[in-house]
Parts: sequence; structure tokens; C-alpha cells
Amino acid sequence: MIRPAKVADAPILQKLINYYAKKELMLALSLHEIYDSLRDFSVYEKDGAILGVCALHICWQDLAEIRSLAVDEGQLKQGIGSQLLKHKLQEAKELGISRLFALTYNTEFFLHYGFQVIEKSQLPHKIWADCIKCINFPDCNETAMIYQL
Repeated sequence: MIRPAKVADAPILQKLINYYAKKELMLALSLHEIYDSLRDFSVYEKDGAILGVCALHICWQDLAEIRSLAVDEGQLKQGIGSQLLKHKLQEAKELGISRLFALTYNTEFFLHYGFQVIEKSQLPHKIWADCIKCINFPDCNETAMIYQL
């Protein structure tokens, strides 16, 4: 089941996201950052356990980011990430957002859902808002991708 994140979920989300951040596969988030953007997050829950998370962060009137897409390592290849992404694509459509982007190391996953590779320079809001907090800035090796709704 996919549902909006709740306040009580924040420590679990942080643990799941920061597991991948320690592997340098996504940006680490503090509890403060999670609480501050809690309404961006949806979780995949099964039998009371949170097995995946994904956020849709609105950047501008026509642009939002898919971020912090993480699935419990023991549940990979079960379709959880796909379901979360589809859920966020639908949410963006309902909000009237025309473009979504992601910065990712998993290009094939996003290509499968219709995202296209773009130059990072096409995302100036992202680069100055969050990327400067990353330990790999300015030498980022993530791929920037865009999805047109």
C-alpha cells in the first residue's frame, strides 16, 4: 500500500534514505529536512513495515523533482520503486505539473518510465538549491533526467 508519510515515519525514512546516502547513491537527509518536507513523501507499506519511500518536491510552477526514491535492500526487484514512481507521476499530473526531473545513478530505471537524459545545466534551481550540499559537488556524476507530462 502506498500512502502519505506520517510524522512517526520520519526516523524510518531517514534510516532508509541515509543507508543509500552512505553508499553515495543519494543525498543524505537530516531528520529536520525530512520533517520540513514530510508532505513531499509517500511510503510503500506492507504488513506495517515501510519498505520504500519517494518524494515529489515542487520547485516551480511547471517543475518538480522526484527525489529520495529508496527501497529496502531486501525488497529490491519487487516492483516497489516502480509503484512509488508511478504514484508520484500521477500526483504530479493531478497537481498540474508539466515537467519532472531526477538526478540519478540508475538511468535505466528512469528511462524505462519515459524520462530522458538532459544536461545538468538545464536545472539551475536544483544545482544551487540542493547540489551544493552534496559531498560530490561540483564533480557530480549523477545523470540528470527529465519527464514531460
